[in-house]
Amino acid sequence: MSLRGWIGRFWRDEDGTTIVEMAIVLPLFLVIFFAIIDFGRLWFHYVNVEKAVQIGARIAAVRPAACAGVPDFNVRAAVDGAAPARTGTECNAGQNICLAVPRITCNGSAENGTAAEIWDRINPVFPSNTTIGNLNFAYDYDPDLGFLGGPYVPVVTVEITNAEFEFLHPLAALIGLAGGGGSTVGGTVTFPDLSVSLPGEDLAQGVDG
Repeated sequence: MSLRGWIGRFWRDEDGTTIVEMAIVLPLFLVIFFAIIDFGRLWFHYVNVEKAVQIGARIAAVRPAACAGVPDFNVRAAVDGAAPARTGTECNAGQNICLAVPRITCNGSAENGTAAEIWDRINPVFPSNTTIGNLNFAYDYDPDLGFLGGPYVPVVTVEITNAEFEFLHPLAALIGLAGGGGSTVGGTVTFPDLSVSLPGEDLAQGVDG
């Protein structure tokens, strides 16, 4: 067979075209497939983190404060020239009845019993790189939630901040198999800060204010 005939036969021969097509299409398919899995994982973690923060706030509302400096009782506010309110007067009955406590905030710490209990309960649903330090607690004074001499009942807020989700890059494992290095993550995305606030609950008996 002449060279010209051989070249013509080569161009007309379709043997192996399926393999070539697969080699082109398969990587694209894998990228899309693993992207679907990754975004599914992202949504799964987001929904679970959102629910976990709700659970954390519910626990914090019925436990001792996770932050130092939160008072146990509503104490009397300073009064100038006016008769002091009687113990048992609701804090919202007028001005200068209960002492308004500034907002108290702190990060979660394993040394605090309430924070540790909350973290032990909710941490399984968080991304693996999240720690108890990503939990924030806040206690806000609300005059509608207490009375003079009674237990201090703040609005309790539990917030998760800077929680990061790691994407798994679909080509990282292929690079590792080819000797180009180990499998690596394909990037991270930071969840928006999620918080839940609830009025505290305290059935402790008050003291003389």
